[in-house]
Amino acid sequence: MSSKIASTVTVPSKREPIHMGFVIAWLFCAAFYFMQYMLRSAPGVMIPELSAAFARDALGVGALVGLYYYSYALFSIVCGALLDRLGGKAVIPAGIVLVAVGAALFGLGTVEAAQAGRLLQGAGSACGFIGAVYLATHGFPPRSLATAVGFTQCFGMLGGSAGQFAVAPLIHGLITWQQFWWLSGFVILLIAVLVLVVTPATREDSPAGQGSWMKMFTPYKEVLSNPQSYLCGFCAGLLFLPTTVGDMIWGIPFLRDGLDVSYAEAVNRASMVPLGWVIGCPLLGYLSDRLGRRKPVLIGGALLMLASGAGIFYLPAGVAPPYVLGLLLGIGSGAAMLPYTVIKEVNPDKVKGSASGAINFLVFTFSALLTPLYGKLLAHLANGGAMDLPVFRSAGACLLSGILLAMVLAIFMRETGPRGRANA
Repeated sequence: MSSKIASTVTVPSKREPIHMGFVIAWLFCAAFYFMQYMLRSAPGVMIPELSAAFARDALGVGALVGLYYYSYALFSIVCGALLDRLGGKAVIPAGIVLVAVGAALFGLGTVEAAQAGRLLQGAGSACGFIGAVYLATHGFPPRSLATAVGFTQCFGMLGGSAGQFAVAPLIHGLITWQQFWWLSGFVILLIAVLVLVVTPATREDSPAGQGSWMKMFTPYKEVLSNPQSYLCGFCAGLLFLPTTVGDMIWGIPFLRDGLDVSYAEAVNRASMVPLGWVIGCPLLGYLSDRLGRRKPVLIGGALLMLASGAGIFYLPAGVAPPYVLGLLLGIGSGAAMLPYTVIKEVNPDKVKGSASGAINFLVFTFSALLTPLYGKLLAHLANGGAMDLPVFRSAGACLLSGILLAMVLAIFMRETGPRGRANA
């Protein structure tokens, strides 16, 4: 191993302490991550209501909802740079407030307010995962980092699942869909206050002597000049698509129109995918830490995704239990979080915030660009007719091909697990 590569790797100590102040802040940030993921997936269960309120068809609503990913991708870069410059206490609460305001705007029920609200939600949500990883990096020893990252995503995907199975009966019984967004905004605002209070101040929190504001983007030069950063970002981006696009936006239409199941059943079955993430993210993170290797666990999770995804699209009805394949797809999808750990390990510690920002930018640029393209692909395949099972199967082949490509990219990623580094 060259000295240049070795200098970017921090070998974990066996007796590094846990910093409880940052751990508590991480827990509150993870609660915010739960809420913002719930808001990310909730539109999928209210497409008829949104279509009526905004006078748009399902494709139009999908495009409006997809605005979230544009601002999320862009502000991932900004958030990572701000964290490295100012620290978590100054940055993370501000991002949480943006999501609270965005939720309230979306609930107003007009197209213009919904567009602005969705963009604000995406911008502020960029602080969720990046901020939680930043706090976890400060709070947990390196030997537990992959596990902590996995549990962080576990909170998020639990929110994604709740955004489907819990929100659907909520907005069709107790409250209106507008009230759901307003109440969510209020809860998120309370979390912002808690994060501000408990997050420890660090030396980054004082910008004095750090030069011009444009210099805060300087760490990205180091991160983005490393080819391994792109491998991590593209691999994770491709593994995210079956969840962000395939399930959270088009999962319920696929189940209703393609497999002809009832609305309630479609909601329950679609929610199995993010519920699987709740299991898969900490499980695969723990296995990676336990084995001391990243790549075998990453490729194994992708294989599980590929097999279960193919079963969902192509197996005849009744061959597999209806909830099992979605759950397995979600468990395998936990592998998408391992590149987030790898990118931090192939770049120096001083750019840890920017490394997380860079991979989030790459991942959600995929989602931002491919969300409307996937809808257009479905419309093209339907050719003016119904979006039936053959249409969804043809489009689903693209998602499965993306998983295959992610596995190829993973082969070329550097093994950064402790045992892999020791044998290099």
